[in-house]
Amino acid sequence: VQLAESGGGLVQPGGSLRLSCEASGLTFSLYGMSWFRQAPGKERELTAAITPSGWLYYLDSVKGRFTISRDNAKNTVILQMNSLRPEDTAVYFCAAIQRSQLVYGPNAYNYWGQGTQVTVSS
Repeated sequence: VQLAESGGGLVQPGGSLRLSCEASGLTFSLYGMSWFRQAPGKERELTAAITPSGWLYYLDSVKGRFTISRDNAKNTVILQMNSLRPEDTAVYFCAAIQRSQLVYGPNAYNYWGQGTQVTVSS
């Protein structure tokens, strides 16, 4: 199984980035897909998630700014990030879990991507 992330980079405050995660080697439609982020010195936190049925979760601090979506035909999950803030700076990880319900804890996830750096700075 592979989760391949792309789309990170450096952006100014108020800007936008689109993260993409393409999965291979698994039956994508059976997996919940999530984006976690980890800033230096902090724990990895669940940022956004979408279950196999399409139920959504967002961290309070990103609600109204981030949008998660999935395309089962392309085995892809997208995180659209708008109105970015310096506090959004972190490494963002795509993760997959074979569960129908939302799972918050990172230790339960089956598969992880390598991570992509997002830096919000002027």
